[in-house]
Amino acid sequence: MRDLYSIGEMLIDFIPGIEPASYIRKAGGAPANVAIAASKNGLDAAMCCKLGDDDFGRFLLDTLKEYGVTPACPELCDEAVTTMAFVTLAEDGERKFTFARKPGADTLLSEADVKEADIADSAIVHAGSCSLSAQPEADATVKAMRLGHEKGRLVSFDVNYRNLMWNDDAAACADAVRAILPYVDLLKISEEEVDMMGGEAAIPALMAENCIALVVQTLGSRGARAYFGGGCFDVPGRKAKAVDATGAGDAFWGAFLSKLRILGVNTAADLTEAVIREALEYGNVSGCICVQTKGAIASIPTRVQIEAYLAAEA
Repeated sequence: MRDLYSIGEMLIDFIPGIEPASYIRKAGGAPANVAIAASKNGLDAAMCCKLGDDDFGRFLLDTLKEYGVTPACPELCDEAVTTMAFVTLAEDGERKFTFARKPGADTLLSEADVKEADIADSAIVHAGSCSLSAQPEADATVKAMRLGHEKGRLVSFDVNYRNLMWNDDAAACADAVRAILPYVDLLKISEEEVDMMGGEAAIPALMAENCIALVVQTLGSRGARAYFGGGCFDVPGRKAKAVDATGAGDAFWGAFLSKLRILGVNTAADLTEAVIREALEYGNVSGCICVQTKGAIASIPTRVQIEAYLAAEA
């Protein structure tokens, strides 16, 4: 059985501004980066997306293959469907994003691209909220998550990019996320998006209403907070010497899902507090290593690097 099947509408090219003075290319959105992170941690990962038949699309398709991710949609489209995000750094160090879609970019992931057999052959189905932000890719994402839920697979979802994909429309983002929560077992959410969904006090009711087994709230350098079984606990973060790489959050989640599989978690019933703590620790280390390394995809650490880091601290 395949470990991870990740769904995303597109791939993104991250182009930094003057600082740092390096050109970073990154498979974009949580689905692609999580698939790459999981693959680098020893999992059998596939990515379902569509790319344009152009130099950029071919580069991105080769990048997925290079890092061990099987493309579930390996054929390139006649129309260019790749998207770029131009990233500039403000004086305070904050990244500013501008999305630019190539001309003719109107053939994105469709429901037909999501094969029931692929879902059935996977242990975890993962998607990110950027895949819900527009039609028809939202239908493809919803179909994949619904199929995963119906077949008893673990369904993972990452709430992200509200300010980019919904033009900071919190209500539209929240509505789209709430619509798929009945299919979700593992929900990753940032502090900003927690507020959007009603705040921390609303999380237990949200979980109970939708039968969500675990909510992980990322807290940046402070680590992560896990909501599980009606309670919650914090796992401290790791000190990073620099914040050069993008994709640290995806490295965190990819490593977290990898550790769940390594620990033998196949259903929500297999989750225990001890297992969650160990997986979160593993993810925190992965994110810490990632931000200490310049580059994007290349900065996502491998299982060997994470375990060496933990061994050195023991």
